[in-house]
Amino acid sequence: MSRVRVVRFFVVGLGLLLWTGCPAWADVYRYVDKDGVWHFTNIKNDSRYKLYMRTPKQTPKEYIEKYEDVIQQASRRFGIEPTLIKAVIKAESDFNHRAVSHKGAQGLMQLMPSTADQMAVDNPFNPEENIYGGTRYLSGLLKRFNNNKRLALAAYNAGPEKVESYNGIPPYRETRIFVKRVLNYYRIYNQGKK
Repeated sequence: MSRVRVVRFFVVGLGLLLWTGCPAWADVYRYVDKDGVWHFTNIKNDSRYKLYMRTPKQTPKEYIEKYEDVIQQASRRFGIEPTLIKAVIKAESDFNHRAVSHKGAQGLMQLMPSTADQMAVDNPFNPEENIYGGTRYLSGLLKRFNNNKRLALAAYNAGPEKVESYNGIPPYRETRIFVKRVLNYYRIYNQGKK
């Protein structure tokens, strides 16, 4: 399929989605690479992406309330604070259960397909499955790194082998920003606790 046809297919599909009244899930960003290939994403984690289409969103509070029961259940089952689960979801997908990263991570907790398979997640876009799978994975990382949140979060982003090979947080800009962002949301959510 030619690049032009791929772009037309995307635009026509997007138009049909909007025309039929199906719910829109997130803003869409795009850029054209040096070969003229269009790239689209709903998570802007690369400065090359520019806003293509803005879509309505729920407020963070509405999203948290929507997934509160599942987060609490996963928290109890895997022994992780619910505020840490919320912080990871916020940093990873901004509570968008349909999110897909440019690397292929999917759903609320942005599980890579191989991680989803390891965690027995059949449908990464199902919020309950994704939260359970992501929380289970994070729980294993916390155990592996002696409950050091910073290292477990770095491993969640870059992979546990990278954290072990660098004997700490890898020197990747994305990973360092991710750890800082999650811990910031974690503090905010803990301050909001009753």
